[in-house]
Amino acid sequence: PLDCNQLPRHTIHLKKIQQPQPTMKISPATLAALALAAGSTNAFAPAAPTRSISSLNAVSKKDTYQITLLPGDGIGPEIMSACKEVLGTLQKKCGFELEMTDALIGGAAIDAKNDPFPDESLEQCRNSDSVLLSCIGGYKWDSNPRELRPETGLLKMRKEMGLFANLRPAKVLPQLIDASTLKKEIVEGVDVMCVRELTGDVYFGTPKGIDVVDGERVGYNNMIYRESEIERIARVAGDVASKRGGKLCSVDKANVLDVSQLWRDVVTDIITKEFSDVELSHMYVDNAAMQLIRWPKQFDTIVTGNIFGDILSDEASMLVGSLGMLPSASIGESGPGVFEPCHGSAPDIAGEDKANPLALILSAAMMLRYDLDRADEAALLETAVEAVLDEGLRTADIKQEGDGCKLVGCIEMGQAVAAQLEKIEVPVEV
Repeated sequence: PLDCNQLPRHTIHLKKIQQPQPTMKISPATLAALALAAGSTNAFAPAAPTRSISSLNAVSKKDTYQITLLPGDGIGPEIMSACKEVLGTLQKKCGFELEMTDALIGGAAIDAKNDPFPDESLEQCRNSDSVLLSCIGGYKWDSNPRELRPETGLLKMRKEMGLFANLRPAKVLPQLIDASTLKKEIVEGVDVMCVRELTGDVYFGTPKGIDVVDGERVGYNNMIYRESEIERIARVAGDVASKRGGKLCSVDKANVLDVSQLWRDVVTDIITKEFSDVELSHMYVDNAAMQLIRWPKQFDTIVTGNIFGDILSDEASMLVGSLGMLPSASIGESGPGVFEPCHGSAPDIAGEDKANPLALILSAAMMLRYDLDRADEAALLETAVEAVLDEGLRTADIKQEGDGCKLVGCIEMGQAVAAQLEKIEVPVEV
């Protein structure tokens, strides 16, 4: 494996391959027809698979699915309402049914049940085919004790449902390239997938707490990984990388952290033995943070631990100009996954019809592809989103001064995506 902490000055030209796809296939003819009908190239569609990821398939294709909706806090209920309208249109067009039932999480759950993720919500999620989450959190609960904060509910959900892998694509769309704060020549063509381990590391390690030692408070956490935890996330990352550009960069801090040295050793062992078609490199996290801004096109797939991934995936997300455009998937070895936008709850604009619902709609597309075995329908939904952007509709977070685009709210953006779904003619059966 290469050590990328001393980087070459020349540009690495990666193959232009889209998001990874699991065992199901999207017909190339169908993709072409959808893109042609919408007048848009589907930038979200994944490449054809070369190796299956069984952990990404919760159920086989069927006529009716049970979906748990977690509207959450802040703008969450607004964007969920817009997404439900879009999914309703998609169901009618494609002839299947999503039976969607709400459940509580985050601040809304604290207010109603004095629990950020009640047991009844957990059971409902476990018994579903998939889970769609808006966002959680807000100023109202910031001063609560740790066990009564919205984020505690999110961590509980990940742990109890075994959601150990988070997939976050950060792909710069041509329609929104000017929304990035970086120069066009830096971000044009950027297509990065961050694979983040979700259930280990310093967020979950014990012992932890705040004690009084020698008359003063001392806070401590434990950054810990088991070999098996690293092995399973390395396999997901290797699988993802093999479906993209075949390049995987593992990010750690092995020069100072023992846990990172174990991470590097295990990732190297898994990738070299089980994914011979993947080119593995390693990078220290501080350098990776700098390189994502300096030269983001060098990256194809990144794999890293929980706390490093939390930071780097947000940084990578902003390469595209707005968190309001970016979906994510959290998956386990079995059972339903949880699909959610990368952005937060934005309580400052909650209830003002200013939110961007597109990241949640694209998260629903990831749900259709990875959990419900409905890849063609996912492609249809993604194509409709791009068609709306081609029409020049923009919410405030992606609107640029003088861009000639129309400023719309959350409701109108959702309606526009639903209208595009209605207009797209599908010449083959989905």
